[in-house]
Amino acid sequence: MRTYEHLYINGEWVAPIEPKGSIEVIDSSTEEVMARVAQGGAADTNAAVAAARAAFDTWSQTPPDVRAKYLRDIGAGLMARFGEIAEAISGEVGSPKAFAEMVQTGLSIGDWETYASIVENYEWETTLGNSLIVKEPIGVVGAITPWNYPLYLIVCKIGPALAAGCTIVLKPASLTPLNAIILAEVIHAAGVPAGVFNLVVGSGSEVGTTLATHPDVDMVSFTGSGPVGSQVSKDSADTIKRVGLELGGKSANVILDDADPAAIALGTVFGCMLNSGQTCSALTRVLIPRSREQEFLDAIVAEASQLRLVDPHEAQEDPMALFHCLGPMVSRSQQETVRGYIQKGIDEGATLLLGGPEQPEEFDKGFYVKPTVFAGVTPDMTIAQEEIFGPVLSILTYEDDDDAVRIANGTVFGLGGAVQSGDVERAKSVARRMRTGQVDINGAAFNSLAPFGGYKQSGNTRERGVFGLEEFLETKSLQLP
Repeated sequence: MRTYEHLYINGEWVAPIEPKGSIEVIDSSTEEVMARVAQGGAADTNAAVAAARAAFDTWSQTPPDVRAKYLRDIGAGLMARFGEIAEAISGEVGSPKAFAEMVQTGLSIGDWETYASIVENYEWETTLGNSLIVKEPIGVVGAITPWNYPLYLIVCKIGPALAAGCTIVLKPASLTPLNAIILAEVIHAAGVPAGVFNLVVGSGSEVGTTLATHPDVDMVSFTGSGPVGSQVSKDSADTIKRVGLELGGKSANVILDDADPAAIALGTVFGCMLNSGQTCSALTRVLIPRSREQEFLDAIVAEASQLRLVDPHEAQEDPMALFHCLGPMVSRSQQETVRGYIQKGIDEGATLLLGGPEQPEEFDKGFYVKPTVFAGVTPDMTIAQEEIFGPVLSILTYEDDDDAVRIANGTVFGLGGAVQSGDVERAKSVARRMRTGQVDINGAAFNSLAPFGGYKQSGNTRERGVFGLEEFLETKSLQLP
């Protein structure tokens, strides 16, 4: 077990100003303490904001090609610690080894080159009539990040923010701080100037609230739950700072009546169960045509039956491990929440086809939840309306395309979605009617350059690619004679 006694503020590892004890990081599969991390508070956050404010004038004027070099050096530093990062995330989050390596770590490292390239090629100034339109960094950014994809969602914020010329105070999720500490060590080793990046681990109620209310923080970028995002907005209102929110989802996977059951089964199950369902854009509602209900049910259940709960630290020889192996929930609290939703589904009359709320027989410890599939789900049921954030798939039926779109749009969320069809143009037509930030057509590949964000109560920001960069920019117009 490792102990981390310092926070990273103004280019140095420093002890908390007002010691508040340590945060215990729990291994999700063993339920044992894997590390202890110093907990910061309001005073440390204030010091970090002051450092970021002092560093902003110089960093914002650093040429884009120099900022790009720093980004590439950070990416290279993370790659050198690839195995260490993946192992930490397997413990903190519970992600199986294959998923931790390929997705949690691999995507997080690859995006540094993406943002380096974007900042080098971005058009910072344009002419419009007699005006020069200038893009400038917004200022000091408070980044508040979640635990489910801890490093990747940090990178989605601080990568473009650094590229834009902003300075940063990062508050990572208290459940999963180890990857953020490794990142801070890498940033320090890369020689990023003091104060440009600062790390304060601590509670949302203290560190997060301080960032949201601080008059010297120009923007808060938050990813997490809707209720907390709402509170961040309220806390930020008095200082009129920009607030970027990436929140929850209850995404619908619409399977049209001309789709092939065998072709859609793997993607349907993986789209819901990836990262053990701990994914904001997970396709947790599957809409199938009543006219072919049994065919699709049989295919989906057959595929879901191949899912296996595993020790996240062990390498899996199965070539389909990325798709079929699930780890535990991130915490005891999350495990209990998900089990409560499963019981709620049973109580409200949904048909349990697979799984259930009990502790899996093969694991007497660890925060595991059985991969669960419900049929006979109606749009008004709790499991069809609320974000569960666990391995729970709800299958609903519809009558025709209009009915499918109505059901798909029938929640307060609008983050992700999917359409499966034998006719791509028909699928696109349905996708255009879905009130959601992104829609996958026939299992199309993930695109890290495409914008990510939601409609309605799923948020108000866009991350990734040039769209993510522009979230951290202000627009100035200079009227010329």
